[in-house]
Parts: sequence; structure tokens; C-alpha cells
Amino acid sequence: MTDIVLDNVSHRYAQAGADTLTDVNLEVAAGEAHALLGSSGSGKTTLLNILSGLEPPSAGRVLFDGRDVTRISPRGRNISQVFQFPVLYESLTVAQNLEFPLKLRRVRAPERRRRALAIAERLSLADLLGAKPAALSLFEKQLVAIGRALVRPEISVVLLDEPLTAVEPATKWRLRRVLKSAQAELGATMIYVTHDQTEALTFAENISVLHEGEILQTGSAETLFNRPDHEQVAYFIGSPGMNLIAGEIIDGAYRIGGQVVAPAAGLDPGPCVIGFRPEWAVATRRDANASASGLPASITAVRALGARHGQPKGLVSARVAGTQINLRQTLGVEPGDEALVQIR
Repeated sequence: MTDIVLDNVSHRYAQAGADTLTDVNLEVAAGEAHALLGSSGSGKTTLLNILSGLEPPSAGRVLFDGRDVTRISPRGRNISQVFQFPVLYESLTVAQNLEFPLKLRRVRAPERRRRALAIAERLSLADLLGAKPAALSLFEKQLVAIGRALVRPEISVVLLDEPLTAVEPATKWRLRRVLKSAQAELGATMIYVTHDQTEALTFAENISVLHEGEILQTGSAETLFNRPDHEQVAYFIGSPGMNLIAGEIIDGAYRIGGQVVAPAAGLDPGPCVIGFRPEWAVATRRDANASASGLPASITAVRALGARHGQPKGLVSARVAGTQINLRQTLGVEPGDEALVQIR
């Protein structure tokens, strides 16, 4: 287990006209499962290459347990890495693939076999130890690749570069569950790179959201969902993302179109952006309750997603104060309805 610190790390490729990473600061505690989450081009892969030692940063430092490893090779950092597509030795059995990192370090055969068997049992691979990669499913191949990354007991950090991308959607959840269980049992420091928020939010204890080469926010899944620090984080996390509407703070209250939607005690007056999740508001037909209050809205679309307790549930799209929003609620409105939106 290794504590990792990125200290003002920046990077610019020679052919690029701007920094790929800018002043990245990050701390990952020893034994933590951490995710780097961002869309394509956000800098995730560059940051992973800097952590692994494949790419030295243009500026800043990388520290492992307080030791500056910025210019140290991948071998000197004692890391292992799992890639999008499993890379296995086709001529070797599963057991031999698992033992291979230990064999390179001249670990004695009995200890190699003991360690490989222990990892195989954790990953439900014990029945496949005699098989060769050609006989395995893609899911099983990726499990072997993960096992090989975990087999060295002295490993400092395991880096995972979108390890579920190539796996069939129906089996992704199984691999994620196995990976999370193995991480918890072994206490390994893992950094998981992905563009998929579901993978990040269900695997990691803490998630760093990257955008255009910067870490916008680091926190737990609950923190990122409920208290985003940045509009991009609010929009990126959630499906659909947070609704963002231009508003004002007047007389200690948040207002949209002059109507109070929430208290804002102690905050300076002026323009602001008001954010709320689709689950935090509901739209009702304006004529359904003459005494009801809320933000005037026009329903633009309705999509049924299922039922709960006999009530139809779905996604409602509406236009409020010139902005398109989404609401996840019990259905009761139709496209074209004039409605009132109440923020809870």
C-alpha cells in the first residue's frame, strides 16, 4: 500500500499548443480505491502515464510515500497496470500467466504457486488454472490480467486504464464487483481511470473529476452528487445531470424569475446559478390544483421508464425560465401541458 501525492503537476506535449494537464494536485491515501473520471480528452490517460512513470511531467512532482519518484522508471516505482484490452501470454496457462511477474523476480516455484492460487481463488479463477487464454471469455481474460497485477504482494500501486471498456455490458457489473472485493480484501492502492460515471461511483471511495486538464473536484460519490463545486461536475455526474438555471439572490433567498425557490441566508445578493437534480423537483399540471405554487413551465417531452407501487415513473422534460430541465418523477403530465415545477 502506498500513499500518492501529485504536487502541482503540469504537462505539455511538444506538438501541443496548450497544456494537457495544468497544476494538478491530488492526494490518494494508502489502500484507497480512487477513480479519475472524465470525458475523452480530459487528461486522464496522460495523468495515468505520469503516475506509472511512462511519461515524465513537464512540471511538478510525483510522490510515493513521501519519496519523489518523478524521474524514476516504472520498474523503480513498483507498480502494476491493467489495460483496456487484456494482454496475456497465449502460450501459457492461466496459472503460468499469474505466476509470471513472480518468476521475473526469481520467486521460488512453491511460493509462486501458492500466491497464484490465492489470487485465483479470490477472483474465482481456480477452476481455470490449467486453461490457456484462447479458451477463456473476454471477462475471464480480464480477470486473469487483474490477477496478474495483484499477484505481487509487495506491489505499491495498481493502475487500471478503463479495464471494463472491452467487456460485454452484461458482465461489467460482475467484474466490477469482483475487482472491488479484491481491492478491499488486499487493501491495495488502486487508481481507476474511466469515462463511465457508473463505474467510478460504484467502485471508488473517492473520485477526481477531470476536465480540460484540471481536477475540478475530488470527493465521495455522495459529495459529487449532492454538493458539486463546479457546473461541469454538476452536469457530468448524474443521468441526466443536474439542472442549472440562472437566478438571483435577493433578500436572503434564491429566486428564479423573481420567485423564491430556496433560502440563501448570509449570502451576498446578485446573479447566481441554481442547481437541482431531476429527483429533487416535480412538475404538476397547472390546472390540477388552483392553489399550487411553483415555477411556470411548459412540458416538452415525457418518457416512461417503468412503474413503482403501481404508479408510472419516468423522465419529464420541461422549459423553465427559458432553460430546458429534466425531472424524474411519477408521471401525470403530457407534452404541451402548462405546468408548475416545485423544487423540494
